[in-house]
Amino acid sequence: IKRNGREPIPAGRFAKPREKKGSISIVDKYRLEEIFRMLTKMIVLMEDTCGNLSCSFEHGLSVYVETDRHKLLMDTGATGKFLDNARILGVDLTQVDTVILGHGHYDHSGGIVSFLNENKQAQIYLQKSAGGDYFHGERYIGIDKKILEHPQVHLLQGDYQIDEQLTLFTNIKGRRFFPKSNLLLSERTSGGDLVQDEFGHEQCLVFDDVLISGCAHNGILNILDRYKELFGREPKLVVSGFHMMKKTPYDEEECDIIRGTAKELASYKNTIFYTGHCTGQAAFDMMQEIMGEQLVQIHSGEVIK
Repeated sequence: IKRNGREPIPAGRFAKPREKKGSISIVDKYRLEEIFRMLTKMIVLMEDTCGNLSCSFEHGLSVYVETDRHKLLMDTGATGKFLDNARILGVDLTQVDTVILGHGHYDHSGGIVSFLNENKQAQIYLQKSAGGDYFHGERYIGIDKKILEHPQVHLLQGDYQIDEQLTLFTNIKGRRFFPKSNLLLSERTSGGDLVQDEFGHEQCLVFDDVLISGCAHNGILNILDRYKELFGREPKLVVSGFHMMKKTPYDEEECDIIRGTAKELASYKNTIFYTGHCTGQAAFDMMQEIMGEQLVQIHSGEVIK
């Protein structure tokens, strides 16, 4: 299906919903009310799949969040199209006060220059190492370097507390169920060599028991381990890609990683997980067989809350 020259809607997006299967079904009306009481609004401004026929979609991620103190963005998609979606959805991005860039890849930062043309006061936070040279095979996938010198940009080196509500963390060292698709990603050293990307440039946003990550390149379980190390508890709500997408069929090891991840996430019995972007439909389906209603798929143009 094509619409107004945009990309085709992924097959099955508007098909009859499948029956959700799994050993866990804990997300009822009352629990969702408890989780979302912490938020004023959360909207997916950009994601890989269509959730609203009026909105564009692309390989990228941008999530708009309102709390009782902030209007913020987690990532800005691959292009400025998320700005158009925001206008369609009634989100005034000139009022955004904080932008978090989760890591140094174009599909999470490509819209930042267009955003800065419209918003002159938002403070933008990314790890200094996010300005490195990152590749998928031989293709450059890093950020636009000119944003690094912008006066609204803060280049961080490690964990950072923005204020009493917003915290950023990095230094994720574990490698349990590390997504194999990461092995295709590299960074260029100062000597010009391409080496495996270790994703030290990835950072996660935390506020009010909510955890948001862009791609979870370090592995969502390792990110959760770091969260518990820092905060001493489990999050109530997680929004993150899982970086399991693959164009070819999964091998046995990859299936074990996907199912093993889902089983461990299912053990977080007071947490609901929203995922999309780099997770991939096949991986999502495998995980939902285990996690049931505890795992929810996001799409471009959808209101989470």
